[in-house]
Amino acid sequence: MSFFEEKNPEMDRYLETHASSEPEILRRLRRETYHKTTQPHMISGYQQGRLLTIISQMLNPVNVLEIGTFTGYATLCLAAGLAKNGKITTLDINEDLAYLPRKYFSESEYADRIDFRLQDAKGFLKETEEVFDLVFIDADKENYAEYFRLIKPRLKSGSVVMFDNVLWYGKVLEDQPKQKATRVIKELNDLVAKDEDFENLILPLRDGVNFLRRK
Repeated sequence: MSFFEEKNPEMDRYLETHASSEPEILRRLRRETYHKTTQPHMISGYQQGRLLTIISQMLNPVNVLEIGTFTGYATLCLAAGLAKNGKITTLDINEDLAYLPRKYFSESEYADRIDFRLQDAKGFLKETEEVFDLVFIDADKENYAEYFRLIKPRLKSGSVVMFDNVLWYGKVLEDQPKQKATRVIKELNDLVAKDEDFENLILPLRDGVNFLRRK
């Protein structure tokens, strides 16, 4: 649950009932995530999932990167907009939960276009020479600023990057945050806002999405 949902759950329900319907495979995945994981709130969820799908469909990307798979909900949303020859690489390090995204990826129509890897994202970004059309980052917040620095050379003009949880339950308003995650998220938001190579906007959806476009 996000900072905004706690403040106005009625509005959140209204937004959900006035958005496109959730595909059946995502509905099953969301339900199983809540039944079988200890932190189900980490799932991208219905509203954000619709946003990811629409953005992906608009971009029709050939090469997508996701950092932080969790149970694969956002992965499937992003895959919905892939070009015919497109693929999505999704990275996570949680071996205990890997069975769940693998299950739903194999059931989906995008099974042959999803490359799910149990791999450290920083190591991947330092080694890869791929260029990405669309990137979604929803992983360890303490590395957000470093992910931004590492992903920048892997983008082209028009590439889109989205960082999730950039309002951090409202903690970004703290002047001197004690929590490292809060400090790094504030650093990320500052870096993005000052980087003239990008256009960006923070969307106050759920816990905040920093939406970037490479110029």
